Amino acid sequence: MPLALLALAIGAFGIGTTEFVIMGLLPEVAAGYGVSIPTAGFLVTGYALGVVLGAPLMTVLGTRVPRKRMLMLLMGLFVAGNLLSALAPAFGVMLAGRVLASLAHGAFFGIGAVVAAELVAPEKKAGAIAMMFTGLTVANVVGVPLGTLVGQHLGWRVTFVIVAGLGVLGLLGIARLVPDLPRPEGVRLRHELAAFRNVQVLLAMAMTVLGFGGVFAAITYITPMMTHVAGYADTSVTWLLVLFGLGMVGGNLLGGRFADRRLMPMLYATLGALALVLALFTVTAHHKAAAALTIFLIGALGFATVPPLQKRVLDQAAGAPTLASAVNIGAFNLGNALAAWLGGLVIAGGLGWTAPNWVGAALAASALVLALVSGALERRTARAGRLVAAGGAAGEREEAPLRVA
Repeated sequence: MPLALLALAIGAFGIGTTEFVIMGLLPEVAAGYGVSIPTAGFLVTGYALGVVLGAPLMTVLGTRVPRKRMLMLLMGLFVAGNLLSALAPAFGVMLAGRVLASLAHGAFFGIGAVVAAELVAPEKKAGAIAMMFTGLTVANVVGVPLGTLVGQHLGWRVTFVIVAGLGVLGLLGIARLVPDLPRPEGVRLRHELAAFRNVQVLLAMAMTVLGFGGVFAAITYITPMMTHVAGYADTSVTWLLVLFGLGMVGGNLLGGRFADRRLMPMLYATLGALALVLALFTVTAHHKAAAALTIFLIGALGFATVPPLQKRVLDQAAGAPTLASAVNIGAFNLGNALAAWLGGLVIAGGLGWTAPNWVGAALAASALVLALVSGALERRTARAGRLVAAGGAAGEREEAPLRVA
């Protein structure tokens, strides 16, 4: 794999850290500004919405900018947002800093996935995408726990200064290691938008929303589930999330490896297994060891879908994949927000702390149905193409004697 992927992974590590570390620092931030924890929770919601809106917005604005330069600009925006968060004198300014940083998130991963795929041979594209996303998964194992620890002992502002430093490191790495890839000739915004008329692109994005949403339906409420149902102490939740992050790392690499070989069968297997494991979590959540193993499996199976889904979008939007790739990153966050909302509804409805697992299982199963539909449509299109080709060849053979005469 090219060394340039390391620079992209460093940027992804910084982005992953800033996205999730705020969840562990909400009490400190709330106390610092004198607001309630639910109010501080807008720092999570605002970031997620910023990703959903920023992914297409920043990609459209960057359609005329070379991809390497756009990646550098996005990392600069990320650094500015985190510095603003670190220095914010009021909660509103802090929220603005979070939104500013989030605007770089979707476009960075979307454009970065396109660049990563172009750096390697066609049969290694999913592996290259997975290598970049490794930065995001490792952030959940290393960056988030360390950032939380630093924020709790040295102050949450120090955490965001360090994250901004990671952004600077990623920017320098991109400037030094990522080559100046030429932009495809003749590709304009209308070409990028045309990808959304492809039903396969829309199906892949819907799979992204539902499949990864299934993961967040459970993980969003992991703290009350593990403390009130499994019987873990509050202090153990951090290490359970590290276990989830380790699963993400392994699943991401596994997904990238096998998606390059058989993409759709990989999606069928992972989405089906994810739906099953989420359903079983309603039972295993009552036992400490079984719950820990299930959390690891949810992380592994959930992130094993990321490289194949991202590659699926790139393949189906071939020729103008940048906007579609970025929007698909926003789809992950849209799924997160939708699943968290649905999980909250079933808890508020009195169905218990494990009820979000059933929501997650239903979402993952729905994604599997869409994957099966997508695969069937693809096979039907390929079969029709073969029939047309065979008919054309037969016609040429019938006309051959006439041409000889």
